[in-house]
Amino acid sequence: MKTRLLLAGFFAISAAHATAQTYPAKPVKLTAPYSAGAGPAVFMRVLAEKLTKYWEQQVIVDSRPGASGFIAIDAVKNAAPDGYELLVAANSHMTVNPAIFRDRLPYDPQKDFAPVATVFLTPFFITVKSDGPLATVPALIAAAKASPGGLTYGGPYVGSPSHLGGADFEFRTGTKMTFVPYKDQSQMYVSIANGELSWAFSTIGSALPLLKAGRLKLLAIGARQRSAAAPDVPTVGEAGGPQGLEVLSWMALFAPRATSPEIVGKVNAAVARALGEPDVLERMRSFGFEPFISTPAQLADLIRADTKTNTALVERIGVKPQ
Repeated sequence: MKTRLLLAGFFAISAAHATAQTYPAKPVKLTAPYSAGAGPAVFMRVLAEKLTKYWEQQVIVDSRPGASGFIAIDAVKNAAPDGYELLVAANSHMTVNPAIFRDRLPYDPQKDFAPVATVFLTPFFITVKSDGPLATVPALIAAAKASPGGLTYGGPYVGSPSHLGGADFEFRTGTKMTFVPYKDQSQMYVSIANGELSWAFSTIGSALPLLKAGRLKLLAIGARQRSAAAPDVPTVGEAGGPQGLEVLSWMALFAPRATSPEIVGKVNAAVARALGEPDVLERMRSFGFEPFISTPAQLADLIRADTKTNTALVERIGVKPQ
């Protein structure tokens, strides 16, 4: 009996190794909880093109926005652990949602998924209508104080960097504003440009079309220092807002938990290779993103550390599910 069990284990390990050696042998899908026009989804298609070239297998990005990322996350959670369906997720999905939704969260970031590779970091900017009344950060704060609950700010889902950043801005400025979630992130920017939504914390990448069209403008960056992508935009503190406010996000790839370490390592190496390519870096920086390379183990450590930090932030500012 013991011999048979040992042999079964040996053959299982051998089969897994053989599968990893030939991976990928068919198309790979990257499932993203973002609308197709949002910056993260657009850039992931750039990455997918590189992976397609490296692997000589089609890599596609499947946009499945909505429900605070639950739709996309649930799809990959229940996928076969063979590396052919991977999840694109941000720190908000993996380290903020657990603090907000607690017992209602339909997945466990650390038990249901294997960390694969980080992709980029991105800061968020206070974004307003270019010809609207909120021309400066002090003007935004004054308008919010003059009409408690009257100003609105947007985000793609509850617990997103846009939502958490806006709530933290409210807390630090002693104001009360109304959060409006948008399933379609591109529509959020159209709403700001049309004067239907007061403002939002956004990335350059997602707001880029309307920024280029001159319909939106960036008032300040939610970071401790200015961005090389927008050096003329001051920090929130420099612009007359609360000091030290940071609204940052990282994006990473994840696989179903039982995916073999060999496949995880192969994807990690390919992503790191792509992030070193000059054309990928140029496109990334046009979105205001910064390359972020790590090992799967480093990503796991990052998730644990950020979960602790963001749980404290959620409790401090009192963010609740909506």
